[in-house]
Amino acid sequence: MNVSLQQLKVFVAVARERSFTRAAREFDLTQSAVSRCVRELEDAVELKLFDRTTRQVELTNAGASLERRIGRLLDEIELTLREERAAYDGHTGVVVLASNPVLSSSWVAQGLARCASAFPELIVSVKDQPQSGVLASVEQGEVDFGVVSVAEPLGGDQLHAQVVFTTPLHVVMPPAHPLARQAGVEWRALHEWALVTLNADTGMRAALELAFNAHGLKRRPVQELGHVAAVLRMVELGLGVGVLPVDAHWLTLGTSLVSRPLVPEMNLTTLLVHRRNRSLRPNAAAAWAQLASLAGAPAPSAAGGTASFPSLGFTSQAAAPGGAILHEP
Repeated sequence: MNVSLQQLKVFVAVARERSFTRAAREFDLTQSAVSRCVRELEDAVELKLFDRTTRQVELTNAGASLERRIGRLLDEIELTLREERAAYDGHTGVVVLASNPVLSSSWVAQGLARCASAFPELIVSVKDQPQSGVLASVEQGEVDFGVVSVAEPLGGDQLHAQVVFTTPLHVVMPPAHPLARQAGVEWRALHEWALVTLNADTGMRAALELAFNAHGLKRRPVQELGHVAAVLRMVELGLGVGVLPVDAHWLTLGTSLVSRPLVPEMNLTTLLVHRRNRSLRPNAAAAWAQLASLAGAPAPSAAGGTASFPSLGFTSQAAAPGGAILHEP
């Protein structure tokens, strides 16, 4: 049996209109073309589907049974295609992104609010994971894209990434602390103090190891925690000085604490990442673009230029949503 979707659609239109002429107008066909289409369908299924007279068109019993079943199926197909087209436009559907809990509670949450305002019918679901889990989920295709913070370029060739913002590391302490008297605190000054910071799940451990090794520091943080609030509370209680990324994307200090930039400067760079050679679904690309614009990430230039991040040794190739590739210069 060789039956086409077009034959079925024409049959349903004739059945519902009870007219070859009106069905022909619906498909912008001639009446003879519609008649031929129905005749070919009848030959293919070996059933008479219509009783035709000069004045009216009536379904046979077989035709009525077929119309009830095929009509519902065609309606379901049309609904599915409409939903897919809407998702293709980036306005509906579900997008899943992975992020570490610290970013999920701050900048990513702001991005979700922005997406909800721009696309009320688009659902963006966040999967909280350690940073290594975020990268694994992206590489394995378990999520549409991820958000990570790094101190140096990502290794491997599995990911496309776009820089969205960089955040300097600060030392955080009470206002009366001796380090608070300085406009900037040198890394080597930290060796006298117990340190409290974020753990590897946020990318902080890699950043500190780079800084410690570069400045000959042997002491490691005595506390590594998973949440900014926990770090700040320990600092408030005098259990050490904090080392944290400080800007509007990460945290805002209360009046009980102050921060000073660490010098030489060390940054954490926050990236949007997705699988290389795998295009984002349009609704995921729409969510990606909202997050990138929230962070003030530069739009790609028409000429495909590059933006440099010398403090990390990054060069970011400008690209459309879907990401610039980070590489070592």
